[in-house]
Amino acid sequence: MAGISDEDIQKVRDASDLIAVVGERVPVKQKGRDFWCCCPLHQEKTPSFKMDPSTQLWHCFGCGEGGDVFAFVMKTEDLTFPEAVRRLAERAHIDIVESGGRAIPASQKARLKEICARTAEFYHTQLMRGRGAEADAARAYLAGRGFGGDVPRKWNLGFAPGRGALVRHLTQLGFKPADMIAANVALDGRGGPVRDRFYNRVMFPIFDVSGDCIAFGGRVIGAGEPKYLNSGETPLFHKSQVLYGLDHAKAAMASSGVAIVVEGYTDVIALHEAGIENAVATLGTALTMRHIRVLSRHASKCIVYLFDGDAAGQRAADRALAFIDKSMTPEAGRSQVELVAVTLPDNLDPAEFVAARGADALQALVDGAKPLLEYGIDRRLASHNLDTAEGRARALEACLEVFAPIKESILAKDYAVQLAGRLRLRENDVLEALAAKEPARYQDRDREAEAAAVPPRAPQRALSQAERNRLRFEREFLSLVAQNPLVGLAHADALAQIQWHEDVHRILAESILSTLAENPAVAPAEVVTRAATATPHAARVLTGGGSVAAAPEVAGAYLAEELALGDAEEAAGALLAQLAAGVSPEEAELLHAAVTALQKDVAARRVAHRALPQE
Repeated sequence: MAGISDEDIQKVRDASDLIAVVGERVPVKQKGRDFWCCCPLHQEKTPSFKMDPSTQLWHCFGCGEGGDVFAFVMKTEDLTFPEAVRRLAERAHIDIVESGGRAIPASQKARLKEICARTAEFYHTQLMRGRGAEADAARAYLAGRGFGGDVPRKWNLGFAPGRGALVRHLTQLGFKPADMIAANVALDGRGGPVRDRFYNRVMFPIFDVSGDCIAFGGRVIGAGEPKYLNSGETPLFHKSQVLYGLDHAKAAMASSGVAIVVEGYTDVIALHEAGIENAVATLGTALTMRHIRVLSRHASKCIVYLFDGDAAGQRAADRALAFIDKSMTPEAGRSQVELVAVTLPDNLDPAEFVAARGADALQALVDGAKPLLEYGIDRRLASHNLDTAEGRARALEACLEVFAPIKESILAKDYAVQLAGRLRLRENDVLEALAAKEPARYQDRDREAEAAAVPPRAPQRALSQAERNRLRFEREFLSLVAQNPLVGLAHADALAQIQWHEDVHRILAESILSTLAENPAVAPAEVVTRAATATPHAARVLTGGGSVAAAPEVAGAYLAEELALGDAEEAAGALLAQLAAGVSPEEAELLHAAVTALQKDVAARRVAHRALPQE
């Protein structure tokens, strides 16, 4: 199977400075020898994402993620390793040959992305140059929505004629029917030839955050159902985590700190053309927790959910209340998500509102959006008659359902007190009702699927302070030798002999030893990359050290001796346990002599093992 050679991977690594790559996504500042920024992988206000220019490794002390430049691209753009190499190769204008070297499986995603790209080009050409009444109707529809001029080119809009035109075009380019079906631009002909999926529709290509076409949405021209038709789920496209327009909106989100979520392609385009360029849309699904996590990487302040004023928009507003969880509370700390909401008046959608009242009026509504908790309470209260005792009781029950998932938070208790005042009830009664309220079972399939994908863990025993210190020293030592391979070579015996208290640490030590044996001059980033193939926890451990403030050689010697002393003390303890368990007199004499000698040796080494010298 074709792969990317080690030589080409190294070329791409050498040409892809980590600081520059990260700096293209978020602002980066230098502090001392390191560079820092707010982590693109989660929402935070204080920079905790550290980059070391000498090792070309990064680590986020907020979410714990880390790695090299390839890992950064993989995590921020949801790519496989080969795809990340290709992405950075394109950035550096390096031609790579996918043959020879260490075998890295070629992803099917690459072929499907190519099909989507060629399909988008075909549809766009049909819109701009196609002849006939249907193509004319597509252009007239867009012009009627105010999407003439440069808009079709900017958003790569298109027209799907159907009748097998796309399949014939892709076949001429050499693509196979199976891949066309997998990309969901064609359908199985059920015994006959494959056929176009989209027919007589205005086409909206859907791009990932990096600007690669991964799917399509089509709006029927004239009468017909369904009015809007999206691509189905494919290896490239997952509705629960893709947002239309994010490739256009991410820069404005980063600069403003705010993301605006609407419900349709045309709403996004209309807002962007009006100057509100931080808007995106969900794709035939309600907002999911995956969407929120994606947006949090780009918008550091808040996510605004902008609901249509019609009945469908209000149903979406009710569904959004299911997102209230601990991530929205002050107790979440730096990972707190600020989700706010607003409903457009007069049954208008965003495109209609901005056309009728202007971008400034819409921005004023966005600026006045309420926190989702407050928004939900207001909606529940508005649907009940608060002039009667029965109505107030029902309103209380409905409102408590909104913040029952966070009932232990000070935020929920504060809202409960406010609610008591609005319902003319005693504060203690509302607080007691909140404490007794059980959260409703969450219905979002996306979250349930995520939960099901995490294997249950056995109950963890409480760790003593000594054990916590031991694990910390293990992590520090592994991180140190990974980031300083020459120190690793100097302590190769220690890496091989230490009795690791975490299985992951043992796997990492074995990987580091193997890598150093193959190439003693290996770069730190390569050590981490190789370790990541052995365990998915590699980057978190190997990039997270640095709390030992001393020269690498001094810190390495200190940590190796500390871990060796710990092993010796445990060995003495094991011998004492054997004595306590009862043995023959002869064995007891031998064990006692061994324990005495071992304890004397440990005591002498402890005296010599002074506190770690500081730089």
